[in-house]
Amino acid sequence: MFNSLSDRLTATFKNLRGKGRLSEADVDATIREIRRALLDADVALPVVRAFTGRIRERALSEEVSGALNPGQQVVKIVNDELVGILGGQTRRLTFAKRPPTVIMLAGLQGAGKTTLAGKLAHWLKSEGHRPMLVAADLQRPNAVNQLQIVGERAGAFVYAPEPGNGVGNPVQVATESLEVAKSKLHDVVIVDTAGRLGIDEELMQQAADIRTAVNPDEVLFVIDAMIGQDAVKTAEAFLEGVDFTGVVLSKLDGDSRGGAALSVAEVTGKPIMFASTGESMKDFEQFHPDRMADRILDMGDILTLIEQAEKNFDEKETAKLQKKVEAGEDFDLNDFLTQMSGLKKMGSMKKMLGMMPGMSQYQDQLENFDEREVDRVEAIVRSMTPAERTNPKILNGSRRARIAKGAGTTVTAVNQLMERFTQAQKMMRGMTRGGGMPGMGGGGGMPAMPGMGGMPGGGANRKKKAGAKKGRKGGKSGNPAKRAQEAQALQDKKDGKTKDPVGSAFGGVDLGKDEEFDPTNLPKGFGGMFPGGKK
Repeated sequence: MFNSLSDRLTATFKNLRGKGRLSEADVDATIREIRRALLDADVALPVVRAFTGRIRERALSEEVSGALNPGQQVVKIVNDELVGILGGQTRRLTFAKRPPTVIMLAGLQGAGKTTLAGKLAHWLKSEGHRPMLVAADLQRPNAVNQLQIVGERAGAFVYAPEPGNGVGNPVQVATESLEVAKSKLHDVVIVDTAGRLGIDEELMQQAADIRTAVNPDEVLFVIDAMIGQDAVKTAEAFLEGVDFTGVVLSKLDGDSRGGAALSVAEVTGKPIMFASTGESMKDFEQFHPDRMADRILDMGDILTLIEQAEKNFDEKETAKLQKKVEAGEDFDLNDFLTQMSGLKKMGSMKKMLGMMPGMSQYQDQLENFDEREVDRVEAIVRSMTPAERTNPKILNGSRRARIAKGAGTTVTAVNQLMERFTQAQKMMRGMTRGGGMPGMGGGGGMPAMPGMGGMPGGGANRKKKAGAKKGRKGGKSGNPAKRAQEAQALQDKKDGKTKDPVGSAFGGVDLGKDEEFDPTNLPKGFGGMFPGGKK
């Protein structure tokens, strides 16, 4: 969502780099570009004025003039102010001292309340709770049926005593749900209320009546993040009519400019608590203003990436792999499948890579990345026998042809994967010597996946030393295509045409030499994930 805004701000800050001091004209030019970027992102005008006013005041103060690097100090100021307009600190759910905790959802029709109710239930289940969904939207056609389907996907019980479609009393349903939750030992009740296409008195009165009847611990206002400045008017109307306690942004993965996210917390004074970032039940996350500000300024979101990895990677399997590599045993394709399984559970590869610092310059590569390539690579490995996965060195030409046929791909694709796997093995050995955790790449926490090294942030795609490709000790390859490739590489080396390999079976970006990775220099927040890393 924030791609355009991020690109504009990043380009603006490039003009400040390397300047020993900033004149008032420099500051004014920077503020002008920031103002334009925010207005283009459809941020509310009062928010833009207040935001840029605070930045200008701080940028012209001694805070910047006395800094060793004024340009970086201005970036820090913008980051601080972004965190401020996004809500400041992370706001977490308030749970009742005596269950059940009641969470009421409010918002316009089409904002995504019903789907978000399921995502919230799924998230609460992962946190150890037993949520129950309540179908109190009895006006919208098939709203009750939709909630039942969403609840089934989320694995949550749905209380729906009325058929809906205009039949039933939503206030009575919401009231009765509390006793049902107590009898069935559900500790969280999520009430899905009706919406309208626009603000009207009937909508507000019904929402207010439900709030009075169930006395919720949290009232979450669900807002479509794609509606821009209109979000502010809608939020103000609901604040006056229902008095919500927090905001949830839906459709944050859309292609809008992000004005709602940057406006609603500043205007209403209510924090953004959650964000829906995709279609899957797992595409739902707690909103952290500081991390979102870092994403907007292209500084990445490593902490969220690490949290996702910790949730989805098996600690026992990771510890087992670490002991194996530390003992001098090689990373094999069985280990790769284990790592691949955890990686797929983390969700969209594009989103994960987008959390890496400095990824705005690789936006085109990310957009062109095919998520299905992960499945294709996995299919190649699963087409191998257990012996071939354990000892990939036995993969001769005939075996590779059989594997390619079994995976529905080409021998070239198998060869490319095995080349990347060999690089991954070398990288794992290097990381063991350097104290890094096996399975985690040097690009900032991404698992080192064979065949994925070419993606931004991947650990396997590293430059080799000039002329480092050595001949095979045991003679030529048994694969004719591979043998021809080796002969061409040898001729290129003689002619001085050898180039550092860039990309992979996935295509991508080269990020530097293996020797450049030092786990002890990783930023604060990596903690025990890397021995010697900063906690």
